Amino acid sequence: MKHDDPFKALVLTQDDGKTKCGLQDLTIARLPPGDVTVKVDYSSLNYKDAMAVTGRGRIVRDFPMVPGIDLAGTVLESSAADYPAGAPVVLTGWSVGERFWGGYTQVQRVKSEWLVPLAPGLDSFKAMAIGTAGLTAMLCVMEIEAAGVAPGAGTVLVTGASGGVGSVAVALLARLGYRVAALVQPGRESVHPYLTSLGAAEIVSGPEWAEPPKPLENQRWAAAVDTVGAKVLARVLASMEYGGAVAACGLAGGADLPATVMPFILRGVRLLGVDSVMCPVSRRRQAWERLGRVYEEMPFGDIAVTAGLGQVPQLAARLMAGNNRGRYVIDVNR
Repeated sequence: MKHDDPFKALVLTQDDGKTKCGLQDLTIARLPPGDVTVKVDYSSLNYKDAMAVTGRGRIVRDFPMVPGIDLAGTVLESSAADYPAGAPVVLTGWSVGERFWGGYTQVQRVKSEWLVPLAPGLDSFKAMAIGTAGLTAMLCVMEIEAAGVAPGAGTVLVTGASGGVGSVAVALLARLGYRVAALVQPGRESVHPYLTSLGAAEIVSGPEWAEPPKPLENQRWAAAVDTVGAKVLARVLASMEYGGAVAACGLAGGADLPATVMPFILRGVRLLGVDSVMCPVSRRRQAWERLGRVYEEMPFGDIAVTAGLGQVPQLAARLMAGNNRGRYVIDVNR
C-alpha cells in the first residue's frame, strides 16, 4: 500500500462545541507518529467509544480524532523488531481512541509498546469479539481467582450483565464452573433468555437496586464483577458473604459510592479495582492467552454482532440509551 493511497476512517470533529462524526478519506501520510503501521481488520464498540462518538463525558478533547479504543489486524510497516510486517496484532487501551487516534479506520499507525501479539486460538475477528470488554472481564475473573474464591464457593454476581463486559464475564465464570447470578435493570425481561444461554443460573432484578443499601444486608454473594458502580456497587458490597471479593471495573451508573466501611471491617470484604487501559503488557498477554484457550468454548456467536463503520453513530446512540445486548464488532472494511 502506498502512502498516498486513500482509505476510509471515521473521524470526530468539533463545531461550535458540538461533536460531529463522519467518514473521511485519509492516507498513511496523514496518520500520527508511531513505529508500527497496522492494516486494521476489525474494531469494536464499547461504552467509552459510544461516549466519544456521541460527544458525552468529554472523552475526546483534541480534534480531529479517529475514535475506537480497540483494533486488530496485520502489521503493514514496522521499525519495531518484535512486530515485523505480516504479524497479527491486537491493541486495546492506552488512551487510544481518546488521546491518540484509534481503531475506526482501515489503516492506523501506533506505538509498538501498545501492541500485543494475537494469542493462539484467535484471529482478528475473534479478538474484537472479545475486545476491551472481554479483556476486562478476564482480568476481573483473574482477580477473583487470586482472591481465593474458587468454583463451588458460592454464587458470583455480575452487574450490568447484558452489556459487553457483563456478558463475557457471565460466560467466562459459568464455563470455569462458578454459579453465576446476572443482575439486570427492571423492565429488561427480554434479555433473561440470553443471559441464561450464556450460563447464568439466576437472574436478579428489583427496585431495591436503585436505592442506597443499609450498611450491611443479608449475605448473598461469594464474589462479584461490578460494571455499574454507585448505588449498585454499594448494595453489592453490603450483600457480600464473609471474605468475599468484588472486582470493580465500571461506572455506568455513576462514579460515587454511597457505602460504609462496615462490609470491609466486619465481613472482611475485598474491593478489587480492575483497569484494562494501562494494564501492564505481561498481564495483558496472560489474559489474552487464557481467552484464546477458552474461545471455542464460549458463545461468542451469541454475544457478538457485526456492523460496518457507517453504522457506528447509530449503534453508539443505542448503547448510550441502554438498549444494547452483548458486543458490537466493527468491520472497518465494510
